[in-house]
Amino acid sequence: MADSIPLNPVRKNSRKTAYYNAGRPARYQIEDESSNLDEMPLMMSEEAFENDESDYQTLPRARVSQRRRGLGWFLCGGWKVLCSSCCECLVHTCRRKKELKARTVWLGHPEKCEEKYPKNAIKNQKYNIVTFVPGVLYQQFKFFLNLYFLVVACSQFVPSLKIGYLYTYWAPLGFVLAVTMVREAVDEVRRCRRDKEMNSQLYSKLTVRVIYPSCISGKVQVKSSDIQVGDLIIVEKNQRIPADMIFLRTSEKTGSCFIRTDQLDGETDWKLRVAVICTQRLPALGDLFSISAYVYAQKPQLDIHSFEGNFTRITMKSKQSEMYKPGLMYDLCPQEDCDPPIHESLSIENTLWASTVVASGTVIGVVIYTGKEMRSVLNTSQSKNKVGLLDLELNRLTKALFLAQVVLSVVMVALQGFLGPWFRNLFRFVVLFSYIIPISLRVNLDMGKSAYGWMIMKDENIPGTVVRTSTIPEELGRLVYLLTDKTGTLTQNEMVFKRLHLGTVSYGTDTMDEIQSHIIQSYAQVSSTQSNGSSASSTPSRKPQPPAPKVRKSVSSRIHEAVKAIALCHNVTPVYESRVNGASAESEGTEADQDFSDDNRTYQASSPDEVALVRWTESVGLTLVNRDLTSLQLKTPAGHILTYYILQIFPFTSESKRMGIILREEATGDITFYMKGADVAMASIVQYNDWLEEECGNMAREGLRTLVVAKKSLTEEQYQDFECGNMAREGLRTLVVAKKSLTEEQYQDFESRYNQAKLSIHDRSLKVAAVVESLEREMELLCLTGVEDQLQADVRPTLELLRNAGIKIWMLTGDKLETATCIAKSSHLVSRSQDIHVFKPVSNRGEAHLELNAFRRKHDCALVISGDSLEVCLRYYEHEFVELACQCPAVVCCRCSPTQKAQIVRLLQQHTANRTCAIGDGGNDVSMIQAADCGIGIEGKEGKQASLAADFSITQFKHIGRLLMVHGRNSYKRSAALGQFVMHRGMIISTMQAVFSSIFYFASVPLYQGFLMVGYATIYTMFPVFSLVLDQDVKPEMALLYPELYKDLTKGRSLSFKTFLIWVLISVYQGGILMYGALVLFDQEFVHVVAISFTALILTELLMVALTIRTWHWLMVVAELISLGCYLASLAFLNEYFGIGRVTLGAFLDLSFITTRVFLWKVCVITLVSCLPLYIIKYLKRKFSPPSYSKLSS
Repeated sequence: MADSIPLNPVRKNSRKTAYYNAGRPARYQIEDESSNLDEMPLMMSEEAFENDESDYQTLPRARVSQRRRGLGWFLCGGWKVLCSSCCECLVHTCRRKKELKARTVWLGHPEKCEEKYPKNAIKNQKYNIVTFVPGVLYQQFKFFLNLYFLVVACSQFVPSLKIGYLYTYWAPLGFVLAVTMVREAVDEVRRCRRDKEMNSQLYSKLTVRVIYPSCISGKVQVKSSDIQVGDLIIVEKNQRIPADMIFLRTSEKTGSCFIRTDQLDGETDWKLRVAVICTQRLPALGDLFSISAYVYAQKPQLDIHSFEGNFTRITMKSKQSEMYKPGLMYDLCPQEDCDPPIHESLSIENTLWASTVVASGTVIGVVIYTGKEMRSVLNTSQSKNKVGLLDLELNRLTKALFLAQVVLSVVMVALQGFLGPWFRNLFRFVVLFSYIIPISLRVNLDMGKSAYGWMIMKDENIPGTVVRTSTIPEELGRLVYLLTDKTGTLTQNEMVFKRLHLGTVSYGTDTMDEIQSHIIQSYAQVSSTQSNGSSASSTPSRKPQPPAPKVRKSVSSRIHEAVKAIALCHNVTPVYESRVNGASAESEGTEADQDFSDDNRTYQASSPDEVALVRWTESVGLTLVNRDLTSLQLKTPAGHILTYYILQIFPFTSESKRMGIILREEATGDITFYMKGADVAMASIVQYNDWLEEECGNMAREGLRTLVVAKKSLTEEQYQDFECGNMAREGLRTLVVAKKSLTEEQYQDFESRYNQAKLSIHDRSLKVAAVVESLEREMELLCLTGVEDQLQADVRPTLELLRNAGIKIWMLTGDKLETATCIAKSSHLVSRSQDIHVFKPVSNRGEAHLELNAFRRKHDCALVISGDSLEVCLRYYEHEFVELACQCPAVVCCRCSPTQKAQIVRLLQQHTANRTCAIGDGGNDVSMIQAADCGIGIEGKEGKQASLAADFSITQFKHIGRLLMVHGRNSYKRSAALGQFVMHRGMIISTMQAVFSSIFYFASVPLYQGFLMVGYATIYTMFPVFSLVLDQDVKPEMALLYPELYKDLTKGRSLSFKTFLIWVLISVYQGGILMYGALVLFDQEFVHVVAISFTALILTELLMVALTIRTWHWLMVVAELISLGCYLASLAFLNEYFGIGRVTLGAFLDLSFITTRVFLWKVCVITLVSCLPLYIIKYLKRKFSPPSYSKLSS
């Protein structure tokens, strides 16, 4: 049916179409665009394509909402939607959010801000002193179960409705509320302390004091919460950045610094940030107040990877500048008195976002965003009160029980003939049958949840596990979707160099010593040549190349060129830490050779792949010892320093999938263009070869990252397919490295065109890319590298376990597409037999339509999609995309922002109605963890932010298997059995009350006194019933060995309307047998009917607990004996409570009667008739239709 829906072709835009198809050969044919669109079975009308793109996302949803509106929709829950919408509108009216705008921030002058910006205070508290009690009470009484108990308890203040004692109603309700309030208060105090600790951190703020005719700059200590927009803040090394700032100055001579962003984007690699050139060049720190400058910043946004702004400095003319007194210029000078302002564009490289940490040097920045407008806060969703699916199911069952209670009361009043004040009698019957919904249900379930949490934390097989939300342990047994982070969760984020491939020869970890010997030999030849004065070149293969360019190079020269290219083509910076007083020795690195051999040298880069490559070149003898913004230096095995000047650098982007660098060698003046990138991007750049594509595929299947290094005029012979297949199955991350020599004229021509493109106002990125692509032609292929990202312990068997349990796993990461794909393969998130569909980049609705159409034709394949493409698909085809993605065995979303991760979680919850679990270890995973039905945090290298925000905290990813398969399974099945048994306990006594009232002319008189009712729910049956939290159907080892058992839990068969009706029938049968049996067998001793029926009731409950238990525990036996002993003691010492009606009637228990054989055998007969048939039915069912777990146990 969907295939027959006609779709109009998307309106063509020549410019967008040309850009979309540029550089993408054989992807889509333009002439087939209309036919492809027509084949796409998307549920959209023809007019939707004719509307403007701005209306696309609103039209389909509007139609859906219009179809749903109606009387049936209103009665079936629409009134809830309307009420919530009205409340949201009211709240929105009372708390209108201020529109975010771009701003101009003057350096060091917060008072000149045009608007009032939010306070820079972190607040994670849910309540305050005023809202705590109302808020907690609302969270409790919004559930029907607790609201029902409140109404019944309040009814006992009306004398005509009073039945029994007040404490029998208020004591259990008060206990539940007290426990809840204490728990919430403890959590709130902890949150308050954490917030206070963060807001009280002290920072140095630059200030100026004017003492005419000069000014003195100084520092004052301010709290993090007192920082304002425009303040100049000094942040020391290893200190958290308190607010979003523009980087003005640093103590590093290079004018740059490193920051750690693991709590913002989840990446443990350090990021390089560059100070504003104008302020970095100022002679002294106090000169920041001597200039008149401001920063224009865009309005606060969610995107943490981009920023647009300008830095402007206004300078006085020479005559005016002599009269200018520092610190006194606070207003813009007249235009005729000023020189043209100095402008400097600002990008993400000039920013210091809050929640990041300074990793090198001391930085000074001007605050531009504070409080709620910071990037980290905008990307963090508010935590919600999570409610388990089991609680919602029990809430629905209690509504059904209440309906049955009302119907039973109406029947009783109707059988009375509606005589007298029948309405009052109706309400009395409602209160009389209130035990159908026992308040002990909430008490037992809450205590059970606490017991499950204690068992989880005491499990020696998952040490360090912490339960932070004790209300949802059953959710661990109902999960269908697991959304996991990559960095630090599935992987250790530690790269290890595994393979170097030169086309005809391949080197692995066991043959790296051969490469080292070749490097030592090559540079030894260079040194000897230089000492003889015959050559000044540092490249030994350069001399024989001109006379014989077509001759194959020796293996030694090829290894030398490949290693040198890997050592030069990167964004890695060496960092030195002096052991004396912890001072940095980086500034001396260029002068003193001894600093180059410092044992404390570490490498920092935005990609761990590059660090692994540079560490490998160091291990084979070629060491990166120094780097700044204009040059880098290598140390040879002999200790000589080779200096290279950086002319241009082209960073890696997700679109280009490659990075490049143009260097000038100091010794020879030669200019060389090096480039490395993914095989798909480099295949068309390097010269023809017949081994690159196959070898990259082999490495990818092995889990290795590949990098292709190339150089112009390379020729290669055919390489055997056998070796290619081996590398593919290893799944390494591959990079291709290439090289191209440039003449001075070629570079000057390129530089002029490149600089001109960078100054373009329109389509700057496209023009810059076109100029760079003109240089990326006929490059010489040097080598192929394979890097392995080490996985966490036992990740592969854990993912296999979860997949066999029926859990669909989605990997959401902020990393690159290639990296995410490699990890998906190496971790076996995607099995070897499955295909992978990489969702190509899309930017508009037509491209999304085409790509979804292509994806629809794939079957049983994993999906890999980027965050940008995902956003476009969700904007236009949300329902269709989610439906297709949910059919995939695995989904990988790369380049996801923290907000997108939370959005994906909510999409799965809305479209599938299944339970979701999110697991991560970084601050960027907090939104996802809080949005999921069950959030799990890992304490790892990225800190404890995710662990503290999660519902459950573990120390290793592999622990999630036992947490779900064992504890999640047991928690759900135990709570389901416990909840149904508590309801059975209430329904059976209500049935007995109904039989009693019908016999006594439908009088609303209680059968048992208040003390007996309280004792029935507590000391007489509480311990055996609560001992069900120790029950288990299979052993933990069996649950881990057969994860397929977990699939049954997602269907909710342990607690459903079917099982509920079975328990209702059991309760009605047993209640009727107990009451009628007592009346039939004891017609002559009717005054003792209370003791007779209550004794049989207690024995029946104890036997029913034994019938329900599947695996006995010694505490269960003790609980049964304690309860029986307490009841026998009550018979002996509290006999006045076993009479009919009130104690004042004088109907007491006859102690001599209960010791007779007649009493004993008749009670045993009644109990046997009520329980024996159930035992027989259970035996026959287990014999002829056993459950799956019983088959495994046998």
